[in-house]
Amino acid sequence: MRFLYFIFCFILFLPAMIGQELPPVQNFSPEEYAAENQNWAITQGANDFIYVANNSGLLEYDGARWRVYDSPNKTIIRAVEASGNRIYTGAYMEFGYWEPNRKGLLEYHSLSSQKELQLVEDEQFWNIFTIDNLVLFQSLNRIYSYDTQNQSLETFSPRGNITKAFRIDKSVYFQLEGQGLFQLQEGKAVLLSDAEFLKSDVLVGFFKSESRYIMIMARSGFFSLKNDEVSTLTVPQSVQEAVIYSCQKLRDGSLMLGTISSGLIHLDEAFNFDYVLNQQRGITNNTVLSIEEDRDANVWLGLDNGISVINSSTAFKVFRDNAGNLGSVYTSARVGDYLYLGTNQGLFYRTIQDKTSNYQLIPGTKGQVWSLTKIGDDLFCGHHEGTFLVDKAQVKQLARTPGTWQVQWLSKAQGLAIQGNYSGLYVLQNTANGWQLRNKISGFDISSRYFGLGPNQTIYVSHEYKGVFKVSVNENFTSVRNYELIPELPPAEKAGITPYKDRLFYVSNAGVYELDKQTEAFQLDSLLTRSFFETGTYTTGKLTYDDANDRLWSFNSQEISYLKPGILADEFEINRFALPAKARRDIPGFENITPVGANVYLLGNSTGYTLFDLNEAREEGFSIRLRGVENGTRDGKLQYIDQDNREPYPNEQSNFRFMFSVPQYDKFRAVVYQYRLQGYYEEWSAWSPEALVSYENLPHGDYVFEVRARIGESYSENTLSYPFQIKRPWYLSILAIVCYVVLGLLLIAGIQIYNRRYYRKQKQRLIEINNRRIELANSEKQREIIRLENEKLQQDVDSKSRELAASTMNLVKKNELLNTIKKELEQTEQKNTKTVIKIIDNNLDPKKDWEFFKEAFNNADKDFLKKIKRLHPKLTPNDLKLCAYLRLNLTSKEIAPLLNISVRSVEIKRYRLRKKMDLEREDGLVEYILSI
Repeated sequence: MRFLYFIFCFILFLPAMIGQELPPVQNFSPEEYAAENQNWAITQGANDFIYVANNSGLLEYDGARWRVYDSPNKTIIRAVEASGNRIYTGAYMEFGYWEPNRKGLLEYHSLSSQKELQLVEDEQFWNIFTIDNLVLFQSLNRIYSYDTQNQSLETFSPRGNITKAFRIDKSVYFQLEGQGLFQLQEGKAVLLSDAEFLKSDVLVGFFKSESRYIMIMARSGFFSLKNDEVSTLTVPQSVQEAVIYSCQKLRDGSLMLGTISSGLIHLDEAFNFDYVLNQQRGITNNTVLSIEEDRDANVWLGLDNGISVINSSTAFKVFRDNAGNLGSVYTSARVGDYLYLGTNQGLFYRTIQDKTSNYQLIPGTKGQVWSLTKIGDDLFCGHHEGTFLVDKAQVKQLARTPGTWQVQWLSKAQGLAIQGNYSGLYVLQNTANGWQLRNKISGFDISSRYFGLGPNQTIYVSHEYKGVFKVSVNENFTSVRNYELIPELPPAEKAGITPYKDRLFYVSNAGVYELDKQTEAFQLDSLLTRSFFETGTYTTGKLTYDDANDRLWSFNSQEISYLKPGILADEFEINRFALPAKARRDIPGFENITPVGANVYLLGNSTGYTLFDLNEAREEGFSIRLRGVENGTRDGKLQYIDQDNREPYPNEQSNFRFMFSVPQYDKFRAVVYQYRLQGYYEEWSAWSPEALVSYENLPHGDYVFEVRARIGESYSENTLSYPFQIKRPWYLSILAIVCYVVLGLLLIAGIQIYNRRYYRKQKQRLIEINNRRIELANSEKQREIIRLENEKLQQDVDSKSRELAASTMNLVKKNELLNTIKKELEQTEQKNTKTVIKIIDNNLDPKKDWEFFKEAFNNADKDFLKKIKRLHPKLTPNDLKLCAYLRLNLTSKEIAPLLNISVRSVEIKRYRLRKKMDLEREDGLVEYILSI
């Protein structure tokens, strides 16, 4: 049955749902506000913040962030009401109020915990309202009245359960279960009506309309009460079938009804059906637990699963194709009474007057529509399957060449138009028989989505992945003479060329370029670049020219803006509207905006379209508020601080985080912020949607944090300022500086004393060095003298050695000669030979020869015989003689005559000498003797 009921309601609402533009809705899921699903009541504080009674506690929303305050006794908060700086709440067995402390956080103060107050067991508080200085807390059992002036509490306990209580002007009305409607007068319940429906049904809405009271029941319908007479009011059948849970009369006299399973129903002041919002049409849940209108006429809904806000007084209306019948809107146009939508599913239309009817598909246009362009009085449709001429609810296909991107005038005088297709450029001609495809411009087959006409028969074509082509064509536009890529304009994502009157703009992520017709080169226009992308980041190079209003529209991540001519010919006037891409739901690279009324524009998007009425664009004043300041140490631990505190912060607490916000809740009015920290960075930051900024490891000094906000072209009425100071580190404190000065003076004095001692030592050292240098010089001279004397002595030794060697050799030769003569004489037989032999023997006296040789040898090498005798004490005089001769490097043959022995005997002596010297076999005797 429930399913059938839903189907019935859906069919009942269907005519109003199809083709209907609705106010924008912004939804907040439990994940976004970080609390539980159900939201029982909503109020707006004096600071314009929104407060919500949630199962988890009290929610606070400042326009930038949600903050959750836990329920004081960890129970569900079901009632909330703001009065002054206080936020009153009611929960299970608890009621009281919250006030902001000096840190900007709310602190709870209980009223129900007073000793003299005794609550009813299991008592829950469902409603709170204020009358002058009184705050009334309504439970199912009682109404508690708190006087804020004398802080006293009074209790009203009716005979029965209170199902609902209402405040009208300064009077309190309530319904008692099974009894009727009552008014609270001087602490007593006065019956107003005991009509049967008041006994059997729940009164969910009660308000005054002119001279009567309107009663809205959960199931029974609408009734009026006037002069104690009750009458039934006529309401739409769809409302009668719904189960109403909550109700709110808006300031414009219209009525919002929150239902159990049918979403939100909006009725006008005469109770006529206006629209419905449900899970298929904007809000996230079909059960509406609470409704509240804020000061800007935004309607807040507390849902069974989430929170929604309806921007009922905004300049925007939203059409969402929830059923998927239309698809994404790539282009739109209005011709006469017909409104056309070009989507990825085809070309649709409806009449302007019939705003509740469904859009109809024009036969033969099913498929992707790329553009709708008005050329003269004719509307051209660029389609995936070719080019169509649109006439009211039908089309005529002009060209079957696939993929027409766009069409624009080529020559009005000649009745020529040019179109860009997947395969290049084509010329259309308006003949006596109407528009016809004349020819393809041969020689250029590159996809031409964006193009514009230049001087001297040139066409500029922008290709996202190739760059910008300069195409030169012949005079009758039949063929291409040549084409080339412009190297100064490299390929860029979603870049595009847009003709604007007699000018041509190219826009990419590098900026806005304009074609200089004299030089035929694109020049960067820094003024337009700054105007288009000063606030948001680049999203598309597509510009849209509204020739009817002479406006050139652009899009970025945070805004849409339009340029219109200024006072001077080359000047532009910029107008911005805070409309972020996330809210617009743009089709990236295919953003489109079309005038459909007097200053009313249609923005196509991926889920339908948005209507924007420039006449209703609000430029209201607003203020920015400091939400909190966090401070902490360099390890990253931050905590909220007293915002009124002006005491300097310790140097180690040099990390700061500032949170700020503008409490505005229009979905399409995005707030951007700009800030600076004087004393650290004097320049203002770039505009950003981020509502907080952090600074880490700030040096000591005096600072002033400033932040301001902007919505579209409107700036905040105030610039938020927060001065603070960071102390010097201990090593830069006054005491430390005094110590540094004293230490510095002592250091200077010490340096002076040290320098004096040092220079004295240096002077003494230099004297010593000079003395050493003199001594060294003298020593060098003395060594030189000794060296010269040694050289002289060495020369003498060498001379004597040479003399010794010569004498020895003479002696050897003499002895050899005498021995030879002696041998010859001994062989003769003459008488006188004996005398001669005797004479020869006398001259061959080895002893005398040795004494002569020894004296000469000692003169040349006086220490040798002593050294070798010391080394080898066992050597005999004959051994020493042999060593001396070997010292002179004489051979055995030369030594034999000196010793007057044979060569064989010399060899024997040498062998014996080796034994006495204990020489190894591999050691040479002569080498050893020479080394001594």
